[in-house]
Amino acid sequence: MTPVELSRTVLHAVRRAVDAGELSVAVPTRAVVAPPGPGGCGDYATSIALQLARPAGQTPVRVAEVLRPYLVGTDGITDVVLTGPGFLNISLDRAAAGVGLVGEILRRGARYGYAEQPDGRVVQLHCPRDLRAVVVAEASARLLRSQGALVRVTAEGFEDVWTSVLGVTVDAVGVAPAALPVNVRPVPVPASETADLMFLGRDAGRWALLHPAAHDRPRTGGEHLVQRESNPLFRVRYAHARARAATRNAADLGFTAEPGPATGSDTGTPTGSGTGSDTGTPTGPATGTPTRSGTPAGPGTPTGPAAGSDTSTPTRSGTPTGTAPTPLADAAPELLAALADHPRVLAAAAEHRAPDRLARHLVAVADAALPFLLTVLPRGGEKPSAAHRARLALAEAVGAVLAGGLDLLGIDAPDHL
Repeated sequence: MTPVELSRTVLHAVRRAVDAGELSVAVPTRAVVAPPGPGGCGDYATSIALQLARPAGQTPVRVAEVLRPYLVGTDGITDVVLTGPGFLNISLDRAAAGVGLVGEILRRGARYGYAEQPDGRVVQLHCPRDLRAVVVAEASARLLRSQGALVRVTAEGFEDVWTSVLGVTVDAVGVAPAALPVNVRPVPVPASETADLMFLGRDAGRWALLHPAAHDRPRTGGEHLVQRESNPLFRVRYAHARARAATRNAADLGFTAEPGPATGSDTGTPTGSGTGSDTGTPTGPATGTPTRSGTPAGPGTPTGPAAGSDTSTPTRSGTPTGTAPTPLADAAPELLAALADHPRVLAAAAEHRAPDRLARHLVAVADAALPFLLTVLPRGGEKPSAAHRARLALAEAVGAVLAGGLDLLGIDAPDHL
């Protein structure tokens, strides 16, 4: 069960309670579900009981008690616990929830987390003649449109070089009437650092402006271009490239993605039909130094004599050269939680005009994904199995979320680094 499906389930529980005469309220159009806060438990929590308490003329705890039986026993829900003033904490069947989540992401692709239809909102974003303000406004407009809003971006001043270097555009330029005040005003880039920012180019320059919160001063140095794990943008794009490479390598080995339980490891005979490494994927030491193949290095790869190669990867001859893949252990639950949180992050980033929230979320997804991506392909004497197909499906879901998130920020997500 995905967060969207869980939200619909909560609304269905409210509707059933109303139909049974236990509640006398108008069924809301939306139920917010999010990871539980302090004192909560389970996988998700909802404040729907607090939302309905006043119109129902009952206490939030009583409303929660009415709704709980309609949620318990629903397919995919294993338990519902009341905490605090009336929060409903929902525990999911994690195996089924994970399969459903991955399937939903693969179905929606880069548009996972988008609103399914326009919501009727019309939003006007107006910013001063400032490069960072214009970039933040444009990215905020992309986020708002992803959530169903109709958006217009205007600026009090604009320079053509902003479009040629950073690819930013606005709908109109000029001083707005008093009825339309400036409503996007992040901390600007000092004039003395503008040239340094332009030197970064489109992708790194936009990241430098969007990753910090609006009240933080952006850094415009060359650290955004360094291909090593200290650079958050590199980690995000590297994780995307690894996910895409997993699909290519799986095709070489003769299998494709299929959502399912991705636990355990499977052993068998080597297929001998392909290779478990892709020369287009970053594989070198975590120093940003190109390997012998000219591929940029990636984070977390061992250095030393074996740098740039994986001794546990099956060879073309199919001879086992290493050990069985690492089970998911703690990596998959953390990764699944980050992926499940993506729609909520998009909605919150749009609501608060805060693309930095999305940028930080993409870093969290990438950091959770990188250890997992090492376990996707068969190794040694293994034969591709259902577990490998499930891991590949999760890897492809990671690629879709990272690509979609970077696109909303106006940043390219290359398949090769």
